[in-house]
Amino acid sequence: MSSDLITTHHLQRKAVVYIRQSSPHQVISNQESLRLQYALSQRARDLGWHEADIDVIDIDLGLSGAAATYRQGFKDLVARVTLGEIGLILSIEVTRLARNCSDWYPLLDVCGHRSCLIADRDGIYDPGTPNGRLLLGLKGTISELELHTIRGRLTAGLLAKAERGELAQPLPAGLVRDPSSVVTKDPDQEVQDRISLVFDSFLSLRTAVRVMRALHAGNLSLPRRDRHGEVCWRRPTIPAVTDMLKNPAYAGAFVYGRKRLRPPGPSGHPQKTPRPMPEWRIVVKDKYPAYVSWETFEKVQAILRDNRSDYLRVKGRGVPRDGAALLHGITWCGECGHKMVVRYKGGSQYVCNHLRQQHDVPECQCLRAAPIDRQVAAAFLEAVAPAEIEALAKARKMRRRANDALRHAQEQQIQRLRYQASLAERQFNRVDPDNRLVASELERRWEEALLELRQAEETLKGKTDASLPEPLGIDQRLRAKVVALGARLPTIWVDPATPREHRKALLRCLIDKVVMRRGARDRAEVRIVWRGGATTELAVMMPVNGLAALPRQDEMERRICELAAKGVYDDEIARILTTEGHRSPRCVDAVLPSTVRGVRLHHHIKTTRQRTRWPKIEGRLSVTELATRLRIPPKWIYTQLRRGKLLTFFDPAGRYLFPDEEAAMQAIGKLREHGIDHVDLREDQPHEEGYCYG
Repeated sequence: MSSDLITTHHLQRKAVVYIRQSSPHQVISNQESLRLQYALSQRARDLGWHEADIDVIDIDLGLSGAAATYRQGFKDLVARVTLGEIGLILSIEVTRLARNCSDWYPLLDVCGHRSCLIADRDGIYDPGTPNGRLLLGLKGTISELELHTIRGRLTAGLLAKAERGELAQPLPAGLVRDPSSVVTKDPDQEVQDRISLVFDSFLSLRTAVRVMRALHAGNLSLPRRDRHGEVCWRRPTIPAVTDMLKNPAYAGAFVYGRKRLRPPGPSGHPQKTPRPMPEWRIVVKDKYPAYVSWETFEKVQAILRDNRSDYLRVKGRGVPRDGAALLHGITWCGECGHKMVVRYKGGSQYVCNHLRQQHDVPECQCLRAAPIDRQVAAAFLEAVAPAEIEALAKARKMRRRANDALRHAQEQQIQRLRYQASLAERQFNRVDPDNRLVASELERRWEEALLELRQAEETLKGKTDASLPEPLGIDQRLRAKVVALGARLPTIWVDPATPREHRKALLRCLIDKVVMRRGARDRAEVRIVWRGGATTELAVMMPVNGLAALPRQDEMERRICELAAKGVYDDEIARILTTEGHRSPRCVDAVLPSTVRGVRLHHHIKTTRQRTRWPKIEGRLSVTELATRLRIPPKWIYTQLRRGKLLTFFDPAGRYLFPDEEAAMQAIGKLREHGIDHVDLREDQPHEEGYCYG
C-alpha cells in the first residue's frame, strides 16, 4: 500500500501517533524503540498533515497489548475514530495497537466504517477495502499467535526454574539472598529470634490474636519488609502475624502457585485468592534455611484452619472461647444435617437456624445446652479416666521456655534501641552547630530514640516484677499437686480455676463432633462421634416449660394427691417421687418441693405447717413453745435473755432451748411476777432445790 490512499477527506481530520511499550523495563532500557515511535510524527508531516493536526497518544507506555482493559489510550483512540475525528493512525507496528483479535477486529470495523487509515513502517492500509482488511487481519492473527508462543515459552522456562527452586521470589523478613543467589538467614540475631518467638508463641497460645496481644504486652515489634525491600520494625497486627505463620519459606520450602487468579470483579482488576495447601503447584522442601520444621508448619496451618468459625462456608470448629456452651463449634443438627450455632439469649442454647437464614423458614430445633454439656462431659471423663496428665508438666515447661524467649526478645530490642540512640547522639555531636536546621532534626531523632528506649526498658522492668500468667489458669498449689502426684484429669476438670476454653480444648482432643436431635419434648438424642470414628449414643433429659409436657404427668399428680391426703409433707413427697423416677419440668433428675406444692394447691389439698428450720427435741422447749405454754409474749423472753436475767442452753444451730420441766416453768413464772431477780436454767448449774435463781 502507498500514500495514494490518502485523500483530502483524510487530511481534513487528525493524524494520531499511537505509542506503546510492553513493559516498564523496556520503557527504561529500550530507548531506541521510543525514538522510532516518536519519529512517526515526522512521517505524518511528510504525508501532508500539519503540525497542529498531529496528536500523540503515549499514556499506554509500560502496558501490555494483550487486552484493552487497562489501556485508556487505546480506548480513547477507538472512541475518537468512532466520532470521525481521526483520518490516519500511525504505529511502528500494528501489533502495538492490539495483540488480541477481540480488540483488533472491532477497531478494523470502526476504521472501515469511518474511512480511517492505518499505517505502520511497512505501508498504509485501508480497512474499508478487502485487500487492506485481509492484510491487517493476517497481521493481527499472527500477532496474537506470536503473543501466545512467547508467553508459552516464557512460562515453560519459569516453571522449569521453579521446579528446581531457583526462581527468585521476594523473600520475607528473616531471609536474605546474597550476590551469588544463595538464600541465608538474616544476620541480625534479633530478627531471627523474633520470628522463632512468633512460632513458639503460637504453638503455646494457639491463636494469632493471642500472639499479637502477647507481643503488645511485651512492647515488641515485628520485622517486616517495606516497599523498598528493606527490613523495618513495625507494631504487630493480626495480618502481620498470620502472614508470617502462613509463609512456607520459614519452613525452608520454596513454593510456587500459592494463589490463583479470579475473574475481574466490579473494579475490573483480577483478584488473587489463596489456594489450599494440597493445591499448591510446586513445592520444593529444604530449599531455604528453616526456622521451623515442615511438620511444625503443617501443624500450624491445621490449627489456623481449625480456628476459623465461618460456619456457612468452611464449617470450621472455631477457636475455643470463654462461653458457657461447652460444645460450641462441634455441634451438628440431627434433623437437617447443618451446623448448629450457640445462642446465649435466655440461657445457652444450641440452635439450628441455617434453613431460617437461607430460606426464611422456622428454626429447625433449639436445645438447652446445660444438660447436654453435663452428659457429654461425663462421657468424656469416663473415656479418659485411666489417662494421666503428663501433658500438664510438658505445657508448663513449654510456657517457661516461651517466657524466657519473650524476655530474651525484649532484651535484644533494648540492645538495638540503645545502638540507635547512641548512633543518633554521635550524629548530633558531629553536626556543625551553626547549621541549625540539620542540628534541630538530628536532636529530634535523638530524643525519639531515647524515648523509645525508655519505654522498652520500663516494659521489661514491669514484666520482671509481674510474670506472665500460666497457660492453664490453675493456681500454683494445684499445679504442683498435679505434677508431683500425677492427679487425673477429672480433678482438673472440676476445679473452678480451670477456664472454660481449656475444657473445650480438652474435649476436642477426643471428640470430633456431636450430633443432636430432639426425640421428644423432654428428651434429646445425642450421638458423640469420637476421633477415629467410634460413636456413643446418649439420651439426655431436657427441661420443659410446663408440667403437661412430662409423659408421666397424670401419674405424678395422682401420686401427689394420694400422699398429701395422708399428711405427708411436700419435701418428703418430692423425695418419694424422685425415687419412683418422676421429675419436675425444670429439673431433669429430681422432683422439687415447689412442684409438689403447686400440684397440691391446684387440687385444694392443705397440710399442717411443716417445721422447716429446726427439728423438735424431746424434753426441750423453744422460745415460741415456751411463750405458748406460759401465755407470755416471746418479746419479753428475748428481752430477759438479752439482759442476762434469764440464762438457758444455746443450741449450736442458733436457738435457745429451755427444759420442759415444772420447776423451770415455776421459776420463769416468778421472774415474770418480779418475785426473783434472775433464773439460771443451764444444765451445768445444778441446785439442790431444782434450778439456781435469786
